[in-house]
Amino acid sequence: MSQDWQELTRLTQGASIIVERVRLTDKKIAVEGEFELPPLARLTLEDQVFVMAFVRCEGTIKEMEKTFGVSYPTIKSRLGRIAKQFEFVETVVSLPRDEILASLERGEITAREAIERLSK
Repeated sequence: MSQDWQELTRLTQGASIIVERVRLTDKKIAVEGEFELPPLARLTLEDQVFVMAFVRCEGTIKEMEKTFGVSYPTIKSRLGRIAKQFEFVETVVSLPRDEILASLERGEITAREAIERLSK
């Protein structure tokens, strides 16, 4: 199965792909429509391998240096390049009033930041 994915990735060479049919292999169910591939699947095969290695190394750059035989800056640069391909949704977690005031009291945030956070 992974060879099929590798072949598809090689054939498409980074071109945009729309999946039109999905079939559950253990059931007689198929869904048709237009489905975009998830962001990780849109990476090149080499970048997919790199991301899988990073996860397997539990995000330890030292392990990645050993695995790929390259320097820290090289790993960081590649991670940065891959990360730019993903759209991240920023979420703002609203803290309880007491926590905001405690942060202000400890000098971790300014009065203006406290007011902004309290008004959310």
